[in-house]
Formats: sequence, structure tokens, C-alpha cells
Amino acid sequence: GVLVPEAHGGLGLDDLVAVAVLEEAGWAGVPGPLVETVVAAAPLLAAAGRLPAGSLEGSTRLTATTRDLTPYALLSDWVVQLGDGAARLLPGERDGAAAPTVDGSRHASLVTRSGELLAVEPGEVRLAELRATLGTAAFLLGLARRQLDLTVGYVKDRHQFGVPVGSFQAVKHPLADAVVGTEFAWPAVLRAAHSLATHDPDAAVHVSMAKALASDAAWQVSRVCLQAHGAMAYTTEYDLQLFAKRTWALAKDWGTASQHRARIVAHLDINLDLNLDIPERTAR
Repeated sequence: GVLVPEAHGGLGLDDLVAVAVLEEAGWAGVPGPLVETVVAAAPLLAAAGRLPAGSLEGSTRLTATTRDLTPYALLSDWVVQLGDGAARLLPGERDGAAAPTVDGSRHASLVTRSGELLAVEPGEVRLAELRATLGTAAFLLGLARRQLDLTVGYVKDRHQFGVPVGSFQAVKHPLADAVVGTEFAWPAVLRAAHSLATHDPDAAVHVSMAKALASDAAWQVSRVCLQAHGAMAYTTEYDLQLFAKRTWALAKDWGTASQHRARIVAHLDINLDLNLDIPERTAR
């Protein structure tokens, strides 16, 4: 209920609070459609006057999607479909077939049915999409922070040649670079949240910047952390795989980094035709 108005039983807070909550939830690896509910489905359904009973208490589960492949469709009571400036509501797919995904904890399923059209303005639908994108970025940075915490603890304790492996430059330098990526991404997330909260006309491009940076940073963190752990990282008994798989899934959810960079370029109207006169390389 973070973004749900108090009149509908929510807390009536803003996007800055929401991203802080979701970053911490990412660190904890909270399962279930938390992002989809907190920043997309619940506020939108409240605006439409159709918030199902029990949604804010957690007894009724909601999810949201812009695609047929719907995360948590097998766990949710209601699915909110977003797209083309409209929102639709339909029951979840609790008896449906699970779709093969890299992160099985998301319990995704194909939902091809069309739901009931909700009485909401296109601007509200667009806001829900932007909030879901930004919430995913914040969750990704929480996942990245948890993987870094696990890895730093591991390389301090794991010894080779009589010293911690974390003392080797080949380990600590990539980890430091990975941290820098997250430190650059978090201010972009906060800026985008402030833009949404203050109705900045450039909020969409700010959200794209945040998602592109967070996706790239979290993906790089997972890669470096896997390498730093060695063979230990590839065992399902070790918790790192839980956070890494979620990272791989969310990095591509609600728009990949490449897609968001393309949107930023389109917004800035950058002319990429540089006409560089580069001589052809001769074969040897």
C-alpha cells in the first residue's frame, strides 16, 4: 500500500519511498510479485476503484505485465495487463502451465486471454508502466548489493597460497569495478523516483536511464560474483544462485538495457550518423 492513497487504505507515500523499500526487498530476495503489486497493480486498481479485497494485506495476490509471459501468474489471484494506453483485469492462471524461465521462483505462465477493460486514463497506465520499470531497477540494485555482500564475505574467508583470495588483484579489482556500477546507478534511480513524484515532463527518460544503468550494473555484479566464488557459485545449495537468477530475469524485464538506451536516444534526438572516414583494414 506504499503508493495507494489513504482513502483506499494505503499509506499514500511517494515513489522515493517505494524505491527505497524495493531496494531493501531486493537485498532480501523477497519472493512473489512485490514489484508488480506495490508500484503497478495496487495503485492503478485503486485509481480505477477496483482494488480487490485483501490486496493490501497480502491475502489476495496481484501481478502486472505488458506481455503474454506473465510473472507470478501461477501464484496470483488477479493479473493486470498493461499496454496501448489501456489496462485490463483478469483472474490469474493458478491452474495454468508453467513457462520455462531462468528463474523458476517467478512462476511465470503465458496469459493470452484479454481481461476486463478498466476505467483509467492512459496517463495512469503509462505511470504504472514507468513505476514498474523503476521498481524493477531498484530491486535489481538490492539483488546486486546482496551478491556483493555474499562475495566479499566469501573471498575474505577463502584462502589460497596462505592468504585470502580477496587479497588478489584479479579478485578485488573486478569487485571494485562492479561496486562502482551500482554506485552510479542508484542516484539515477533516485532521480527518476523524484521525477515521477514531482510529475517531471522528462520522467520517462529518467526512468529509462535508471533501468539501463541498473540492469547493466546488476548483470555485471552477478558475472563478477560468480567468477569470484569459483565452482562454489554453480551449486544450487549455495544462495548466490537465487539472487543471480533473479538478476538475469529482471535485467530483461520491463525493457532491456539496450531498449531503454534506444528510448533515451530517441528522446534526445541524437544524430548517430557520424560519417567517420575510417580506412579499411588490409588483410595480412
